[in-house]
Amino acid sequence: MSTSHPAEVPSISHPSCDPRAARDLLRCERVPVRIFEDARRASVYVAREIASLIRERQAGGERCVLGLATGSTPTGVYEELIRLHREEGLSFSNVETFNLDEYYPMDGEHLQSYRRFMREHLFDHIDIDPDRVHIPDGSIPLGEVASACEAWERAIEEAGGIDIQILGIGRTGHIGFNEPGSSRDSRTRLITLDKVTRMDAASDFFGEWNVPRRAITMGVGTILDARRIILLAFGEHKASIVRRAVEEGVSSSVAASYLQEHPRAEFVLDPAASAELTRCRTPWLLGEIERFGLRWDDTMTRRAVVWLARTLDKPILKLTDEDYNEHGLQGLLSAGGGAYDINIRVFKDLSRTITGWPGGKPGRPRFVPRRGVSVDNGPDVFPKRIVVFSPHPDDDVISMGGTLIRLCDQGHEVHVAYQTSGNIAVFDDEALRQADFLSEVASALDLFDAEQGRRFEEAIERFIRAKRPGEPDSPELRTIKGLIRRTEARAAARFSGVAQDRIHFLDLPFYETGVVRKRPVGSEDVRITLDLLDAVRPRRRPRAGDLSDPHGTHRMCLRAILRALDEARDRPWRRDLRVWLYRGAWQEWSPEEIEMAVPLSPSEVERKRLAIFKHQSQKDRALFPGPNDPREFWQRAEDRNRETARLYDRLGLPEYQAIEGFVSWREGVPSS
Repeated sequence: MSTSHPAEVPSISHPSCDPRAARDLLRCERVPVRIFEDARRASVYVAREIASLIRERQAGGERCVLGLATGSTPTGVYEELIRLHREEGLSFSNVETFNLDEYYPMDGEHLQSYRRFMREHLFDHIDIDPDRVHIPDGSIPLGEVASACEAWERAIEEAGGIDIQILGIGRTGHIGFNEPGSSRDSRTRLITLDKVTRMDAASDFFGEWNVPRRAITMGVGTILDARRIILLAFGEHKASIVRRAVEEGVSSSVAASYLQEHPRAEFVLDPAASAELTRCRTPWLLGEIERFGLRWDDTMTRRAVVWLARTLDKPILKLTDEDYNEHGLQGLLSAGGGAYDINIRVFKDLSRTITGWPGGKPGRPRFVPRRGVSVDNGPDVFPKRIVVFSPHPDDDVISMGGTLIRLCDQGHEVHVAYQTSGNIAVFDDEALRQADFLSEVASALDLFDAEQGRRFEEAIERFIRAKRPGEPDSPELRTIKGLIRRTEARAAARFSGVAQDRIHFLDLPFYETGVVRKRPVGSEDVRITLDLLDAVRPRRRPRAGDLSDPHGTHRMCLRAILRALDEARDRPWRRDLRVWLYRGAWQEWSPEEIEMAVPLSPSEVERKRLAIFKHQSQKDRALFPGPNDPREFWQRAEDRNRETARLYDRLGLPEYQAIEGFVSWREGVPSS
């Protein structure tokens, strides 16, 4: 994929919006919003705004004061600032920075400390004066915290105040660590973290129980004192709280909503984070969509009709002209020729998504998606050679296990490629149990010296007992955990019908850091992926994970695939190749998005469940369960597939036990 940086980074926030439509938007959105095509472009925009102010202040011999945030969201901004420093000569010699927050207690050299985070992601790579870098000290005695917070406020004032404050937003709506209940006038202080916030941080600390319960944070009032505020949010898991912060009134239960009261605050979003905003989800409720530069094409029509049917809880074919008129869809009614014609068109469109033969039948053209160019794959390409990419060792069976089983049963040559080892997602006691098992087997079968096996087991046990909260595993412990995930994945794939020699473990290097924070996807990750594709030469459709993984691994794995496909553009197998995207354990495509719906019978649902059960280390209680959801992965998968089938049924389509949904990636769609 190209790594070039465009000269201009356009926003896609309805550029042709007329003045009257802009006023309607302002009535709905209580703070300015910019939506960019992807997170990278959004990050470049913010970095360039910062760079412009730095240069402006340098020209006048003045200091530039920045308020900085941590976490995965602003890392793209820091990457671009580093690039501007190295390639375009941007100097930070006149810059002073204040970071929002820090866990408490937290040693500055600890792996999870924000002081270390900022050094690794920004400060070690630019020419900033270390004496002008300010990060809350999480290691001071408790009795000194209050006076340190007062000194922090004075330091900001003495620096002349913050010129640009960068923010992220938590799922509780927090900015900094200002949890629900924080007041408008709160200042820098020690705060107790919300349970949701601690769960979201659990992966960084190898378990929720290791996350500090408190943090030092700038207050809401401190943040609002900044001259300009830019809040970034990326990913669908932020969409709901973004809508509340932007469209609902100011409330102490959503600290980010206080930004509505700031004269120069703005939200910078990618399409996923903006998905719940009225302008994106239901723009027709703001008036004629043409005023926003939109039109009633097939995609917009399908979205509106499905929304109307779900709002009224009516099948699509029973929607009337009155239903359209009374729910803001008069424009669609006029453009589409009346309810009857619109209903029939959308109903047929959705019906065409359903197929029991996701790889096609012998002697029959394969399933053709409703969007994109159809490819006639006649009898000469049956069976098809298919690669199923699984970001983690269990995503294949969790997300598309029924389809995987169906493809194998229908005679296709199915390969599964596990992109990462998943070795950080295994409990220590499970690894110790397996080390004990290995020692016992070796002793019983006289495979190697029994004393050597016991020493190995004892060394693992000593490390686990001495391990500090959040400390990375030793290489030996990571190896055991990786082998646990590998053998589970192999068992699940075999149970699903995948032949032993078609199971591949890529162990992409970007993941193998021993910690949750990963490296960027690099050339070696792309080479490994491309080598597999060259060896298998798939005739149709590698399948990749989705872009909505809150941990980011799915996004990075998909990036490796798409970069490999880009490099393979001239390969014979690359022509007419189709990439289908499935969702991970946290999300599902909605009916208006789905392009291929694979219905599952009750027996296939049970087989899928048993395949997921093969991943014993992730069953009952997973180390990284994702967002606050007590269900096991198999329960989430079944509930999700059952709900998709229920939605199809309520729209008037055939009733099934469960449905797995897919969308087709098309050339030119960003990978991040």
